[in-house]
Amino acid sequence: MQKKEAIILLNMGGPNNLEEVEMFLTNMFRDENILTMKSDLLRTIVGTMITFTRTEKSQEIYRKIGGKSPIVGLTKKLVQKLQERVGEEVIVDFAMRYTPPFADEVIERLNKEEVNKIYLIPLYPQFSTTTTKSSLEDFEEHYHNSSGEAILVEIKHFFENQSYNKAVVQRIKEKMGEDKCEDFDLIFSAHGLPKKIIDAGDSYEKHITRHVEIIKKMLQAERMNFYEAHLAYQSKVGPLEWLKPSLEDKLRVIKNRNVIIFPIAFTIDNSETEYELEMEYREIAHELGFRDYRVCKCPNDSDFFVDALVELYEKMQ
Repeated sequence: MQKKEAIILLNMGGPNNLEEVEMFLTNMFRDENILTMKSDLLRTIVGTMITFTRTEKSQEIYRKIGGKSPIVGLTKKLVQKLQERVGEEVIVDFAMRYTPPFADEVIERLNKEEVNKIYLIPLYPQFSTTTTKSSLEDFEEHYHNSSGEAILVEIKHFFENQSYNKAVVQRIKEKMGEDKCEDFDLIFSAHGLPKKIIDAGDSYEKHITRHVEIIKKMLQAERMNFYEAHLAYQSKVGPLEWLKPSLEDKLRVIKNRNVIIFPIAFTIDNSETEYELEMEYREIAHELGFRDYRVCKCPNDSDFFVDALVELYEKMQ
């Protein structure tokens, strides 16, 4: 019998409709990698409270960006392109952490195909316990509880991949158009994390910093010399200390009045890019007197990103 392989892309997911918003929040705040208290009971109580207080507000956010997250539709396009590149002899699929399609339904399809090797690629360029580790553990736990007997091969980060970083540079070029980089500040905006998670050994901040330096050098090689380039963190919630500087604080200290934002921690557009960056922070920038505020698209189904995924798959073999 011919051996069958599969490539499974993993991501956090996002509501496919307004009714799934509560599911999304419930599953996120049941995740021990997100709420890190040791007591399951305490995590359940706190998670339930957070979900209760945030559901209606979150539904309003998704209503403003079309009634759902764009992440599933965009991931499907990426899967289709990757499938075309690797050929029909390799199964390409994806599983989400907090919303459908969940790992168990993807695994059920794989087991019917009698796949004997599964390559897991979390769609997070930098490693974090809150994203990469969570997604890998979720898939692996469901798989080991199934009837499957395939070997699981995983990758934990890819921010150093040259093809992926070409996709990043391409998105920045697209948003700049014919305008001069010297007239703009560039901010790499990363999703924030509570400082206590970093202090516990999470490598996310180090990976983000290294990734930004790689992209800056690539931009310089392309003679894309921005007035200044910065790193900032978005999406802070709650009273805990988070990674700094915040994006809002960074916008307040920039002297130049033209700015372009690249969401360095995301590969696929979602509510953090389509709502937070495109709407919330745009309003802040307008209030601060910015003349031009631009947000780059994530790599999404960029051909360079597909190149990167093929390279990662081949390297894992």
